[in-house]
Order: sequence, then structure tokens, then C-alpha cells
Amino acid sequence: MDPLWLTVAFLCGFLVRQVGLPPLVGFLMAGFILNAMGIEGGTTLQVAADLGVTLLLFTIGLKLELGSLFKPRIWAGASLHMLVTVGFLGLAFAGFAHLGLAHFTDLDTTSILLIAFALSFSSTVFAVKILEEKGEMASVHGSVAIGILIMQDVLAVVFLTASTGKLPSPWAIVLVAGLILVRPYLFRIMDRCDHGELTILFGFFLALVVGAESFEAVAMKSDLGALIIGMLVAKHPKAKELAKSLLGFKEIFLIGFFLSIGLAGIPTLETLGIAVLLCLLIPVKVALFFVLLCGFKLRARSSLLSSFSLANYSEFGLIVGAVGVANGWIAPDWLVIIAVALSLTFVLASPLNSRGDGIYSRYQKLLLKYERRGRHPDDLAEPWRANIAVFGMGRIGIGAYEYLKERCGANVRGVDLNTKVAQEQKDAGRDVVLGDATDPDFWESVKTGGGFDRLELVLLAMPKHRANMSAVQQLRKAGYGGTIAAIAMYEDQLQELKAAGVHAAFNFYAEAGAGFAEHVYESALAAGILPRVCQRPA
Repeated sequence: MDPLWLTVAFLCGFLVRQVGLPPLVGFLMAGFILNAMGIEGGTTLQVAADLGVTLLLFTIGLKLELGSLFKPRIWAGASLHMLVTVGFLGLAFAGFAHLGLAHFTDLDTTSILLIAFALSFSSTVFAVKILEEKGEMASVHGSVAIGILIMQDVLAVVFLTASTGKLPSPWAIVLVAGLILVRPYLFRIMDRCDHGELTILFGFFLALVVGAESFEAVAMKSDLGALIIGMLVAKHPKAKELAKSLLGFKEIFLIGFFLSIGLAGIPTLETLGIAVLLCLLIPVKVALFFVLLCGFKLRARSSLLSSFSLANYSEFGLIVGAVGVANGWIAPDWLVIIAVALSLTFVLASPLNSRGDGIYSRYQKLLLKYERRGRHPDDLAEPWRANIAVFGMGRIGIGAYEYLKERCGANVRGVDLNTKVAQEQKDAGRDVVLGDATDPDFWESVKTGGGFDRLELVLLAMPKHRANMSAVQQLRKAGYGGTIAAIAMYEDQLQELKAAGVHAAFNFYAEAGAGFAEHVYESALAAGILPRVCQRPA
């Protein structure tokens, strides 16, 4: 990338982060600033942007549960929302044309429906970035949002294929069947890769060659190919490691994507006004998602947070718009309008997602009226009887659970927001339930069931610092008076946790060394092979 691009992107991202907004908002601003300076994107930036989106969809595939797409709240929710949104926006645009608003008066029915369709999508890039930052990709509301976005992406691919007037090559079926057949061999190759650069390179090979290039060769979207190959290898034990290895590359390349949006075109006051008008229609889109998801028996909080993740326009809208311009269905100015509207919704949706739990708490009574009666999939199903709770049942959480179970002889319970992880741990014989430590309703249900009378120690072992901090805040709001311990990766995070009222905060990298030494000492002592130097009195 050009040094100027990097400088402006870093400064904007850094400044925006200081006021509590995600850096991606700064990257969008950087694109507009560079645009105003007369700088064009060029081939290099577009290649970086395409790489970012391809790697993003590949890593989504690595984490995706295919069965979740067949749940009615996903496929039906996405389809119904798109139909109603296209109808609503179509009527709104026809009304704007009747009022004589510029750019709308030149639209015919086909053009109106095309633009409405383009604006019915929500951004996969934005949602994944926000959910990853908060550590909520595997939560109920996170998985629902991602499932809906993937269904939208599939519908977009169908449209893009139909708009060219060409069907995918007959070899597409052979390709998909072939990928399924060679899957065991891909697994064997992954087994033989080390844990360093070879694994990373194999990830690029899978995403960009096996996925993207092979699908392009049979007249299908390369991004869809990256998603599918990610889903095919998701069951491999090293899939999570592969996703983590590609994380840094994906983040860097996605900066190019956000810059390219800002560089898409220079808005005039007229096009900027229309973009703002389109942003005013977003609350309808959010409200429709909320009502539909509540109708599919999600809790009000899960429905609200999923809706907030989808409270924007999508990069696919630009692609659909570009097809419309290429075919002469809409004027080129609409590409700039959609790009500006997309950018503005990113800026507006960022604080909305950051303050999602606060908004839910404030309007909880009103929102609960939309919940369906009966059992919800993310309710706490079992009464609380544990004395100790471990939140986040990854490697650290499992280790803490087993240690406390053995040493304290207490009733220990694990909690995880990932449905699959919670069930796997339960099947392994551990007392683990589905729950979200950042959810005020979860703590209210524990409190109401007399859980706070029993609960003496809470361990926050979730990998994301923001999630641990949010959990501390929810515990305090719920009136929990027991001991809280939490993990962190960096010293500044430890200080922030302690300032928030955590009694014991641990850097798990540093503590891993102490734990290793303790394990060696105890094992050597039990085996009678403890070195003499270690037998000296302290």
C-alpha cells in the first residue's frame, strides 16, 4: 500500500478508537479524506480489498455450523425480511419520486426494485468485525446474525448469476462433488502441516486457490467458493488454529476494503442528502428484523442485538448497483449514493452495537412485550445450585473447572455462550450450561432463582477483554457481592479489570509459566525424582 494511505488510515483509526468507536469507522473516514485529496484507489487497493473479503468468508466458513442455516429463523427470517424490505423501500422510493425528489424522478419500476434490493442487504464485513471485537461470534445473537448474512450472500450470488444471463458452468456440480471427495486428503495435508508458516500458507491456498479460483473457473462467485471450502474443512481439529493464524492478514487486508468504499466517489451536496435520507430508513429495517426474530422465539435481547448487527447497508449493495449501472438500469450517481449511505450506516451502527446492552436495559420492559411465550433457545434451562462459576469453557476455562472441582470439593458450574461447546462439555460429564455473562437477563435469572445466595466465586475466562469487562459490569448491576477473578492478555487490561472491581486479575501468559512449573514440581515430587536443589527449604 502507498505510505500516505497507511498514514491516513492509521491516524483516523487511532483517533476514532480514542473516542470509543471501532477503528473501521476511522478507516472509512480515511477513504473519504483521501478521496477529497484527489487520490484514487487503483489496482493495489482493490486487490487488498478483495483478499480481505475472501479471507473473511473463508474464516466464517471455518466457524460455521451448516445445520444452523436450515433453521427457520435463519432462512425464513432472511427471506421474509428481504421481501418486506424490498416492498417497503420500493413504495418509499415511488413516494419520493411522486414528491419530485432529485434522482428518484428518473427511476422506473425496474430501477426502483433494483435499488431497493441492493439496500435490503446488511454488511457481512461490518457484523463480523463488531461481533469478533466483542467476542460474540458464537453467541446466540451472533450466530443468528451471521446465518442471516450468509443467506443474504447466497441470494446475492443468485441475482448476480441471473443478471449476467449466464448459468454457472455444468462443471460447477463436478467441482463441488470433487471437493467433497478430496476433503479427506485435505485433512491429511492439514495434519502434516506444522503450526507455523506452512499452516498459514495452506490457509491461503485453500481460500484463494481451491476456493476462489476454482469457483471463478466454473462461472461462480469466488467469495462463495472461499466460504464453501471453509465449511468443508471446518470439522478438522486445526480449523480454529487456522482461523487464528489468518486473523492478522484478514484484518490488514480489510483495511483496504474500508478505504475503497470511501474512495468510491466524491458525493455532491445533492447525493449526500439522498444518502442521509436512505439512512433515515434504517430504523425500519432494524425494527423488522427485531419483530421477525422475536416471532421465531428468540428472546428480546438476542433479537435486538442481532438486529443491531444488521443495522446497515451492505458492500453487496455496491456490487448489485455496479451490475445495474453496467446494464444501464440505473444512473452511475446511484453508486456514489449507495457508497455514502453504506459508510454513514457503518458510522451510525458502530456506537449502536457498542451500547447494545445499555439500550436493552433501558427499554427492557417495552422490548419484552414482543417476546413469544414459552421456552426460548437461549434461556437458562436449569436451576442454579453452584458455588463457583467458570465463564468461557475453552482450554483455560476447562483447566480452571477441573482444578477447582478437585481442590475445593465445591459445586462448580461452567457456562459458555456457544451452544455447541456447552453441549460438548455437558456430554463430557461436566456441569456446563448455555449462558452469556454479558447478558443482564442471565444474571437476573440466576439472582431470581436464589443463585446469588450460593454463588461465592466467579471466574471470567473468556478470550475477549471487552466481554470480561462487560460481565463485571453486569455482575455489579445485578448486585453480586462475591469474589470475581478474570484473565487478560496485557498489563493495561489487568489494571482496567482491577479498577472495575475484579478481586484477582491474571495475565494468562505469565500464569501459564507458573502453572507449568507447579505441575513439574508436583509430578517430580510424586515420582520421587525431585532434584536436590528443589528440596531445599524455602
